[in-house]
Amino acid sequence: KEATKRTAKAVADFIREDYQVVITHSNGPQVGMIHTAMNEFCRLYPEYTATPMSVCSAMSQGYIGYDLQNAIRAELLNRGIYKTVSTILTQVVVDPYDEAFYKPSKIIGRVMTEEEAEAEEKKGNHVTKVEVDAIRALTDADQIVVACGGGGIPVLSQDNHLKGASAVIEKDLAAGKLAELLEADMLVILTSVDNVCLDYGTENERPLSSMTVAEAKKYMEQGQFGEGDMQPKIQAAIDFIGDSAIRSVLITKLHVDGSQVTPGMGTMITK
Repeated sequence: KEATKRTAKAVADFIREDYQVVITHSNGPQVGMIHTAMNEFCRLYPEYTATPMSVCSAMSQGYIGYDLQNAIRAELLNRGIYKTVSTILTQVVVDPYDEAFYKPSKIIGRVMTEEEAEAEEKKGNHVTKVEVDAIRALTDADQIVVACGGGGIPVLSQDNHLKGASAVIEKDLAAGKLAELLEADMLVILTSVDNVCLDYGTENERPLSSMTVAEAKKYMEQGQFGEGDMQPKIQAAIDFIGDSAIRSVLITKLHVDGSQVTPGMGTMITK
């Protein structure tokens, strides 16, 4: 909740400069906490059905969106800006045949027994489609929208039914897909480092102020970016920009006081 107050300042800066803003967010610690709590409840009360990961994702979207929505609303009103802020519980269709279902990489929730782990082993996800119509309708109405939190609620499409998937969606790839579907000009990824770096964590570490898509692909092939941290952000940037000469991606760190998310900071990626 305290973190959202700092984030709200940066968001309000964009809105003051007349940007149209859509926000998505992580849910790593929160969805793990929820999943652990719900599973512990079912362990103590076995007559209750276990809570699916998709439902845990929905819970985390709701309560993080609630904190973000209120923080942004308060910050805007303090500046004399009157705009509606809306949170949308967003479902994201995943590909049931994606290789990620066979090579899960995210650690979420409680520690399992060996038997439980074997039953859960073949699960993962790949973003194919975001529930975007409601998001687009609200942005067209000049509202500030919080959507696709934590990568979205993972679902599988079965005829007219969307069935919750036991998966966690990579939030950076979902953010890139959301930006693409909304035809945004710019994707800003706030992370824990000031810049994307080459040879990160070594004595030869070199921060990058800018990077082309071609350079990003080359550095990825060289294994410069960690699979679980920076690489998904770079892949999201590559996918979002594509062949566009207009789109750009800024990867940077939000200052402690919530100020300054402007060009000149971080790493700017363009075609």
